[in-house]
Amino acid sequence: VQLQASGGGLVQAGGSLRLSCAASGRRFSGNYMAWYRQVPGEQREWVARMTPGGDTQYADSLKGRFTISRDIAKNTVYLRMNSLKSEDTGVYYCNLNGPRGVYWGQGTLVTVSS
Repeated sequence: VQLQASGGGLVQAGGSLRLSCAASGRRFSGNYMAWYRQVPGEQREWVARMTPGGDTQYADSLKGRFTISRDIAKNTVYLRMNSLKSEDTGVYYCNLNGPRGVYWGQGTLVTVSS
């Protein structure tokens, strides 16, 4: 299974970005898909999750600004991030968690300038 994350970049505070995570080698629809983020020197932090049934869950501090979604036909999961803040800066990783294992993407860097 390979997860290819993309969409990161430099954005001003208050702006938006949409991250993508394309899965190959496994249909993600039967698995939990999630986004995490990590700032250098800190632990990886859970951001959002989508269940196999399509239910979504978010870290309390991010509710209302971040939205996880998926395109089953494209085998891709997205993270829409609005009203970005400098503290949202970090490397964002997608994660697949299912009955056949846990897999991570390579990460995509998001930098929010204030």
